[in-house]
Amino acid sequence: MLKKLRQDVERYVPDLWELNHYIYDNPELGYEEHLSSKAHIELLEKYGFAVERSPLGLDTAYIARFKGEKPGRTIAYLAEYDALPGIGHGCGHNLLGTTALGASLLLKEYVEEHGGEVVLYGTPAEETSGAKVAFAEQGSLEGVDVAICPHPADDYYSSGKSMVLVPISFTFTGKTAHAASDPHKGVNALDALLLTFNNINALREHILPDARIHGIVKEGGLAANVVPERAVGEFYVRSMSLDYMEELQEKVINCARAGALATGCSMEYEHYEAIYHNLVTNQTLSKHYDGILKEMGIEVQPPRESFGSLDMGNVSQVVPSINPYFGIADHRIAGHTVEFRDATLTELAKEGMITTIVAMVKTAIDMNEDDEFFQAVQEEFKNRER
Repeated sequence: MLKKLRQDVERYVPDLWELNHYIYDNPELGYEEHLSSKAHIELLEKYGFAVERSPLGLDTAYIARFKGEKPGRTIAYLAEYDALPGIGHGCGHNLLGTTALGASLLLKEYVEEHGGEVVLYGTPAEETSGAKVAFAEQGSLEGVDVAICPHPADDYYSSGKSMVLVPISFTFTGKTAHAASDPHKGVNALDALLLTFNNINALREHILPDARIHGIVKEGGLAANVVPERAVGEFYVRSMSLDYMEELQEKVINCARAGALATGCSMEYEHYEAIYHNLVTNQTLSKHYDGILKEMGIEVQPPRESFGSLDMGNVSQVVPSINPYFGIADHRIAGHTVEFRDATLTELAKEGMITTIVAMVKTAIDMNEDDEFFQAVQEEFKNRER
């Protein structure tokens, strides 16, 4: 079957590769991906998908479905297409979205004959405040049996982990005064923010070693001779589990409360971007997917040891999920770089796209036809840890 799937996907490659180039040439930031989402939708409709535009009020999102006449599993693929400021598609989302779309086109052929349903979620803004969070929280993934999101990389890696990400901004309000003649009449909001940084630095000794806290001064005053009445800091707080994040977030907020108390400022905080949950890879699904790649002659590396945060984590908390990586280069290259961006247009990238489409579709077919495999995936999901 793998050989046949490989042959069948070739008929879509010209359209897919044109789409990949088009999105590369027209990079758009999160929630501004109007050209990219339109190009995705037009190609999906060309091949017979029913497309819901702007679900949940997200202008550049979509949900594309094709349901067979016979019953079967519902397989979800997730597409991204947002770019980075300055360097464009330095994370390869032009190719990620194209690969997920290609898998949907190929799986549609199977669904037409054998049943089930394929759903492609167009998910904007992974780099900032990702739409997958809204899809997961507001029930858009209800009824989905498994979800797969393929990501370009410098090699093939098993789906692994990601960190919980809680973005917190602290706004301190004090009182202006002349910094030379009447400083005693002022209340320094910048001091409150600087104390917050110092408090957090003192906290680091007493948090789990795999947690992360990093931030910036967003606003810190307008003139050196005026006591700043307003200061704003933005922080990312990360941990490897949702359970620990509940404790860690409160400790960080207390660091800001202490800074406000010490200076006499008032303090307000908010989550200025979406909260990303940790990715919980379904190991049963992941091992099966990796096994298919190995059948195709691909050496799959263990999960990557460096972790960031993904909105795919939120999906994995509500649906059995994997977020595997596929190779687009013959040497190590870092993500979020011009070199990585340009690698998405190479012949190696095209081969990686084709190989990944075949593996994604074969996994879906096995899920539809092998009840024991399906039940094992669901059982692991029920017993997962947060």
